[in-house]
Amino acid sequence: MVTVPRRTRHWRAAAAAGAGALPCLAFPAPALWWWAYVALVPWMLLLRSAPTGRRAAWEGWLGGAGFIVAVHHWLLPSLHVFLLPLAALLGLLWIPWALLVRELLGGKPGPGRAGAALVLVPAGWLLSELARSWQGLGGPWGLLGVSQWQVPPVLRLASLGGVWLVSLLVVAVNCAVVLLIAVPRARVPAVAGVAGCAVLTGAVWLWLPQPEGSALLRVAVVQPGLVPDGPDSAERRFAAGERLTRTLAGQPMDLVVWGESSVGADLAARPDLSRRLAALSVEVGAPLLVNVDARQPAAPRPAATAAREQPTAAGGGGGGGEGIFKSSVLVDPRGPTGDRYDKMRLVPFGEYVPARSVLGWATSVGRAAGEDRRRGAAPVLMDLPGGTAGVRIGPLVCFESAFPDMSRRLVRDGAGLLVAQSATSSFQDSWAPAQHASLGALRAAETGRPVVHATLTGVSSVYGPAGGRIGPPLPVSASTAQVYEVPLAAGTTPYVRFGDWPVGVALVLLAVYCTIEGTRSLRLRKPAPEPPAPPARTARGSAGRPGR
Repeated sequence: MVTVPRRTRHWRAAAAAGAGALPCLAFPAPALWWWAYVALVPWMLLLRSAPTGRRAAWEGWLGGAGFIVAVHHWLLPSLHVFLLPLAALLGLLWIPWALLVRELLGGKPGPGRAGAALVLVPAGWLLSELARSWQGLGGPWGLLGVSQWQVPPVLRLASLGGVWLVSLLVVAVNCAVVLLIAVPRARVPAVAGVAGCAVLTGAVWLWLPQPEGSALLRVAVVQPGLVPDGPDSAERRFAAGERLTRTLAGQPMDLVVWGESSVGADLAARPDLSRRLAALSVEVGAPLLVNVDARQPAAPRPAATAAREQPTAAGGGGGGGEGIFKSSVLVDPRGPTGDRYDKMRLVPFGEYVPARSVLGWATSVGRAAGEDRRRGAAPVLMDLPGGTAGVRIGPLVCFESAFPDMSRRLVRDGAGLLVAQSATSSFQDSWAPAQHASLGALRAAETGRPVVHATLTGVSSVYGPAGGRIGPPLPVSASTAQVYEVPLAAGTTPYVRFGDWPVGVALVLLAVYCTIEGTRSLRLRKPAPEPPAPPARTARGSAGRPGR
């Protein structure tokens, strides 16, 4: 049994937590995209030197918790100390990856084991990302591949295999760097691994077809800016959006987008607000996509989706009935068109409290939801009226833009423009607004469709079909309205067609590895056959000889 001195255990534990936090610098606001390719190296070097598997599991857990706290540190004002047990829970998801790192990179791996590490260690990391992407655990915020949102060649990889393929590439490069540093005799496979990643990225960049441009859509984003909390804050926010929208009059445009919670009352119960929005549509000559955050009846299910039940995500009240919904609503000169999408995936603690009977105490230590919001029943596509007929909008609300499967579903159903309505005013002075805006680049690159990310208080951004930013983003300090010329695109990306295939490949590889290792372990444990017993002898001679 290996005994580790207490002082060594302590510094290794602190180093693991700190090393796990390092990748946060690759995400906005620092947005050091290049850092992602070496950010895991200190953590992996520590794990490969762990004296026991138990120690590697412990340091993997601490590093995972450090990663969660660092990437989600802006949640502290809302969750307070509850962020720490949440990070401890999610940190457990990195234990299998830590054991893989120690097993494949520990000691002095030869070329064969080093080559296996370049494949299996990224697959193990992807397993942790996949598990925490479940909405009940907070959703896919902070996936390592998102750190490459501003790198066009890598974004092209997302159109092939989604953000998952980008994460695999980033971890593979980190693994190769560890081999180059710590295992001199494995430098050939390490260099080959880096070269393979570069060749794959270059080949996809050069030969994978880009989205085919079809037309231009003029879309206005209205960002009212921060409105102080108060009993009339919803009315003042609506009035600010109304005033900014009027400044657009006289400019040709096809759609005006307001942010999440831009309307604080049910439009059916407040016909005066409906009339004001309809008048705005007449004045600017374009429909408005607003977002209602209010108590209202559930939206009727569209006929096109009624027969195809969407698997429901965990959390919040189910579709149907009356309650507080967050709804994207399209308004034209005649008023609400009837197109309405109710948010389906709610933010844990922010919009509902999981297992409220057990965790309801969270409302007393943070800004957890006092009442669970209701969840929509199905995705909705909205047809733009007038001269833009034929263009269909796929609305998403808030952190739904973090889920690649939702945008993929909308595009498969026929969306030509993805619109994410968001509000991050609770985290105004943190990294959260920039992190949220960056997600639009990945969703655009994956689907080959432009994405409009419209917020109440910034950062608002627009991305073209290849994931590149269009026009200037609207910062958190801005209270303005901006018109963007958004290129539409036709065609289908491999990711939309084939889905999360890198996840399937990673799971198969891990299953094969576990099967091989399990079989080998059984063989080692199987006792060797005992040698045959020697012939029995009597006191008077050999066995079988009759005595005299």
